[in-house]
Amino acid sequence: MNRIARRSGALTILVILLIAGFVFFLAEYTMNAADWVMHPGSPHVYANDQIRTGVITDREGVLLLDMQEDGWTYASQEAVRQATMHWIGDRQGMIDALVMPAYYEEVLGYDFLNGLYSYGKDAGTGGVMALTLSSRLQAVALEALGDYKGTVAVYNYKTGQILCAVTTPTYDPDHVPDIDGDPVRYEGAYMNRFLQSAYTPGSIFKIVTLAAALESMEDAQSLEFTCTGSWGEGESPVTCESAHGKQSLKQAFANSCNCAFAELARQMGGKTLLEYVEKFQVTEPVSFDGITTASGNFDLDEYYITLGWSAIGQHTDLVNPATYMTFMGAVANGGRAAKPYIVESASDGKNGYQAQISYGDPVMSSETAAIVRQYMRYAVENKYGADHFPGLTVCAKTGTAEKDGERASNAMFAGFVTDEEYPLAFIICVEDGGYGASTGIPIASKVLTACKEILDQQ
Repeated sequence: MNRIARRSGALTILVILLIAGFVFFLAEYTMNAADWVMHPGSPHVYANDQIRTGVITDREGVLLLDMQEDGWTYASQEAVRQATMHWIGDRQGMIDALVMPAYYEEVLGYDFLNGLYSYGKDAGTGGVMALTLSSRLQAVALEALGDYKGTVAVYNYKTGQILCAVTTPTYDPDHVPDIDGDPVRYEGAYMNRFLQSAYTPGSIFKIVTLAAALESMEDAQSLEFTCTGSWGEGESPVTCESAHGKQSLKQAFANSCNCAFAELARQMGGKTLLEYVEKFQVTEPVSFDGITTASGNFDLDEYYITLGWSAIGQHTDLVNPATYMTFMGAVANGGRAAKPYIVESASDGKNGYQAQISYGDPVMSSETAAIVRQYMRYAVENKYGADHFPGLTVCAKTGTAEKDGERASNAMFAGFVTDEEYPLAFIICVEDGGYGASTGIPIASKVLTACKEILDQQ
């Protein structure tokens, strides 16, 4: 009897372990089946380390990449291939297909019950992923950047759609050059600068300092400054290229007066400026479509000269282009912008994803945003020239970001369009480009003009 009881007990334990194992496997399968199926070693998904099914198009249905079992086919135009490669990847795997991972299931044709059902030659082309990018606008931006390294990006601050985000240097994935043999020309070619870089902002950061002053100082707009060309005593005073003389805050912003904004920061205080840098989220990463951008940087230093340099976008200041573009969208849209995204839809005919508009938290009051818009428009009308942007009401700020060493300054230009039919925010970062006005404005003129034409046709 005892022997039977012991055997029954052992059998009961085995049954419990079997059930527990089955439950554990079922839980693991439920949570991880998609990852198992789509692991890089899966022959059903990959051929020669490349995904073997699915199509990626731009916002108008133009083919950007066709991923089939016999290889990848890119866009027919070389300029489009170059301009979009940092989003869809290259054949060698040196540049990741950043837009793919979050939507593998929709593009490859997978669900929990049926597994993979849309791969290979007998299953058609697989799913289709439509991006928000305009291939035509990408090509225009690429041409406008020319031989410069940098990034140009435009997005709709009311919907979040990224219409353009070009990175240079780039190359044609159908005709890969000898990158190692020309390291100067192709420096950083594998990097998506819009997402992965952090630039010294230079004077475009004065938008942050201006907004912080307007939010924290009741008399900010009535302040007056006298610029003699130098501010502060000691080894590294804040300087301007010339003396601006007596000026209002609005005039100082249009003149991009370093001395005035250093004094503004001194009156505001370093802790207050840091508080609003954090509130405006200009150094925080932005996340969308499974992608997280690089972070920026702003260090608090109460020494008044160092604080002055920080307030004008120098010292250790860094901003990520995607983040700062989104901040421009917030200023344009009354203090709160739509979160950016680049994948409009992904579907295999059964499963599907459709982007939804999503707004971030308000970063400033609508009153402050309205005043900043006025100041930025004043700068365009009185300093940069509104005629550079025909048919568009552009508000913007230039920046010339100085760097250590002998290389030229980075040219920066950031802003937005306030016209109801063209709710566009933009960022232009040109490495070694010199002055923001002379380099950034012509690029912005070409890109925004093309963007207007494309939107008018849709």
